[in-house]
Amino acid sequence: MKTTDEPLRYTETEIRSFLPTGWALIGDSQGSWDAKKKTWRATVLDNVDFDYPIEVEAGAASKVGRLEALRQAFDRLYRERLG
Repeated sequence: MKTTDEPLRYTETEIRSFLPTGWALIGDSQGSWDAKKKTWRATVLDNVDFDYPIEVEAGAASKVGRLEALRQAFDRLYRERLG
């Protein structure tokens, strides 16, 4: 697992594996790392053209693993969007 000092990165394929059908990545297709906040960010566009930020904190990735942390970030987004 990564430490919180290392940049957190995801490939476009990893990110797209969690996107529902009809959703897209916008901006940088691999997201970006904010070293100051120790957070990885990307923006996704849903099927009705609303954009949403996805954020994964380095601490979460080191605790549960980087892909699980990404999955949890998408789960939070889905709950917020639908709920």
